[in-house]
Amino acid sequence: MAEELTPETPEETTEEQAIKQRKNGLYPGVSDELAENMKSGWADTELHGLEPIAQADKTAARRAALSARFPGERLVIPAGNLKTRSNDTEYAFRASTEYAYLTGDQTQDGVLVLEPTADGHEATLYLLPRSDRENGEFWLDGQGELWVGRRHSLTEAEQLLGVPAKDVRELAGALREATGPVRNVRGHDAGIEAALTDKVTAERDEELRVYLSEARLIKDSFEISELEKACASTARGFEDVVKVLDKAEATSERYIEGTFFLRARVEGNDIGYGSICAAGPHATTLHWVRNDGDVRSGDLLLLDAGVETNELYTADITRTLPINGRYTELQRKIYDAVYEAQEAGIAAVKPGAAYRDFHDAAQRVLAEKLVEWGLVEGPVERVLELGLQRRWTLHGTGHMLGMDVHDCAAARTEAYVDTTLAPGMCLTVEPGLYFQADDLTVPEEYRGIGVRIEDDILVTEDGNRNLSDALPRRSDEVEAWMAALKG
Repeated sequence: MAEELTPETPEETTEEQAIKQRKNGLYPGVSDELAENMKSGWADTELHGLEPIAQADKTAARRAALSARFPGERLVIPAGNLKTRSNDTEYAFRASTEYAYLTGDQTQDGVLVLEPTADGHEATLYLLPRSDRENGEFWLDGQGELWVGRRHSLTEAEQLLGVPAKDVRELAGALREATGPVRNVRGHDAGIEAALTDKVTAERDEELRVYLSEARLIKDSFEISELEKACASTARGFEDVVKVLDKAEATSERYIEGTFFLRARVEGNDIGYGSICAAGPHATTLHWVRNDGDVRSGDLLLLDAGVETNELYTADITRTLPINGRYTELQRKIYDAVYEAQEAGIAAVKPGAAYRDFHDAAQRVLAEKLVEWGLVEGPVERVLELGLQRRWTLHGTGHMLGMDVHDCAAARTEAYVDTTLAPGMCLTVEPGLYFQADDLTVPEEYRGIGVRIEDDILVTEDGNRNLSDALPRRSDEVEAWMAALKG
């Protein structure tokens, strides 16, 4: 990895100081002649006649709804900045969900500002413009275009996103001088927050974040199509994994992780969350993301993974697969119980139903099975009232899904878990049974077995649609599917 040129006085870090250093020739190895040479001889690469992005009409409608909710207030929604991974390397950038939802843009350091007007708001996107070639920024700055690649000009951004664009480096000063009520989405841009220190309150900013979370509860047609893409790519990723299980047995869970990641990067932006590639007893750890364990024939593989599309919508699917292609009698009994619970949960997803209904339906089935197997003393109503099944079911049966894997997380209780389902909501249904390897309350043969089945369910006008139904769920169908893929 190449190392960019750095100034002899590294403690001077502001843009003004950096430009001054370049002009004064303070970079080692940069002569005046080279600096002058680098200013010219470059072709004009401005793009013309760009078409708006596919969701431009949707993002405009989302901004209009936001404007109506907070009339007369300045609203500031940042994309976020690069985060250091180690020394002078950074994590891959992922724009904040709120910013991407309202703009369709994903560039670092961007900020959407809605300025109040007499009849609503005027939206402006503050972005980094093309790198300046006159002052050497494009080749001397570590984030210059020679180092990290071309970015859109402000004019190009306006054409693509349908919003006027200005230089983001002017924004902090303008915000310091601004008057009137302001709200900011916190946690993404420390520089913007510093500029607004005396102008915002935590309570008012939280109201903005909550609104933007609840706005995503109902997905529009563009979002549904993105979730369909995510599920389709994720299904192909699961197929990829089944085809290489023999190689994973020779290495570790990381072979599975890497195989799925390849599909996510080829067909999407990334994985939507850390892939859980849990083989054997690791399947009883809900968020096993170390993925460094053995993959053994005869054990189960709990694979919980999702592709994030290029527009940042993620799938969230789980299958529990027999590594050798066939469930044992006990594995099948536990798997089929979870499948029956998921069937009950999915059936409870419909418009007008209480959000908690699908969880209650799935938990009842699992409680019945635990009583039937003699693992907990009945009757079932007693078990459910006391929550005794939770020793082995552990988690809620699902959550909202969208741009975040646990989407709409800042929504109020009354708008989310205490609400009723409506068409356009998308949620997961994911019951599970987990028998820890050290659980002495269950027979030894149960210990170390974990099963979860998870699908992405869209609420429709007349019921629901399983967006991830390309992947089989019933135990016999899973075995047949795996056999066909392995040839």
